[in-house]
Amino acid sequence: MYLILLSIFFPIFAGVCLFIKRENAGRRNLLITVGVCLTLTGLLVVSALFTAYGVDFTLFHLTRSLPICFKIDAVSVVFAAMTMIIFLCAGFFSFEYMKHETKEKRYYGYYLIVFGVLNGLCFAGNLITFYLFFEILTLSSMPLVLHNGSREAIMAGLKYLFYSLCGAYAALFGLYFIYHYGDSLTFTAGGVLNSASAAGHTGLLLIAAFVMILGFSVKAGMFPMHAWLPTAHPVAPAPASAVLSAVIVKAGILAVVRLVYYIFGASFLRGTWVQTAWLTLALITVFMGSMLAYREKVLKKRLAYSTVSQLSYILFGLALMDADSVTGSLLHVLAHGFIKSTLFLCAGAIIYTTGKTRVDELRGIGKEMPLTMWCYTIVSLGLIGIPPTGGFISKWYLASGSLKSAIPVFSWLGPVILLVSALLTAGYLLPLTIQGFFPGADYDYEHFRKQEPSRLMTIPLLILTILSVLIGLFPTPLIDSLTGIISAIL
Repeated sequence: MYLILLSIFFPIFAGVCLFIKRENAGRRNLLITVGVCLTLTGLLVVSALFTAYGVDFTLFHLTRSLPICFKIDAVSVVFAAMTMIIFLCAGFFSFEYMKHETKEKRYYGYYLIVFGVLNGLCFAGNLITFYLFFEILTLSSMPLVLHNGSREAIMAGLKYLFYSLCGAYAALFGLYFIYHYGDSLTFTAGGVLNSASAAGHTGLLLIAAFVMILGFSVKAGMFPMHAWLPTAHPVAPAPASAVLSAVIVKAGILAVVRLVYYIFGASFLRGTWVQTAWLTLALITVFMGSMLAYREKVLKKRLAYSTVSQLSYILFGLALMDADSVTGSLLHVLAHGFIKSTLFLCAGAIIYTTGKTRVDELRGIGKEMPLTMWCYTIVSLGLIGIPPTGGFISKWYLASGSLKSAIPVFSWLGPVILLVSALLTAGYLLPLTIQGFFPGADYDYEHFRKQEPSRLMTIPLLILTILSVLIGLFPTPLIDSLTGIISAIL
């Protein structure tokens, strides 16, 4: 119990303490403090996952019937482990990157707070606890978006806040109905709806379910509430973009998993208009995000549009409500997390070293930064879905689940859209590799200068790249672990 609480509230407390830390304490002391806090939080998370698994406890009650409670289950393990790894890698990467940014103390304060809040989301034991941390996540992560204080950053932060609050209020609308027609708000595999209370109110509950799916999916960038993501992610510092695009958006995915499979139940939604509408929006987002990324010339914005597309791969698999498709979705949560954080950190390394932000400015970058570009290339292959990377395994299960689902039109349309999106993904990621390593005959091969960033940047890149490949080379342990989750919720 105490490990769960410490993993949540220690980084939040540490982040708040950074705000009152003296400005003249020195950058070295600041980085040591942040490094220790990140490492301790990571150890606390690992300890909690191993020793407090299955522990269910209530911290306090908002009202007699609304407890704030926590529990670690198999879904918690997947999302918490991914969050911990990416936050540690992006955090240590930022020690070098943030040299050219101002207000480092404020940045690291909010970074630690967001880390703790995300742990709270992962370990939430019921819907009201989850909703509380979901709202706090928006408020605590917005300063990461508007960090540099430019007009563009401030407008992006306000847009992120507006969209996120609209989504949260849509989710709150449905929460009232679940409270009224459910046995409890506690996450329960198969759902909590009371069949006697819900009888005769199916139509109303389906509307509530759809509104909540839309609301929570705002954080995951699903059409039509996706516009905040390509605006907000590019303006944040690169390490913040990495956690925004790889982890914070996954709060929306986790919310949908909890809502569909632990509150309403797959059996309640399967075969309804809600499933049809959800599948439609997910596939629209997959294609639209890939197409917009293909046309975008600014590297970080291209990667942000890519996130819009890739997150809806996950939503599509969850909407199919098939064992293989849900397996693919949960695998893609991990694969996309490691891949997209690497891509944004590679973009950050390029920007930090060269100052260049547009794709058409990066001809020959593979000659200048070979290690960074090899990491970029390997994880790009994973995002496209080429073996032996993790992206191939997750997309294999997504396509397989779609074909097995036998849902009219979507059973074959899903794999078609996924393949088209994969081609577009190759079209917007690999040209940077080709032009970077093979810049053409007119490139000055004799006078280019290697300018690889420091080890504080390259080691996190290597770790995340290796993890993205290991998921593809050795997927069986993960798949076996996910089987237990999926058999319980389906």
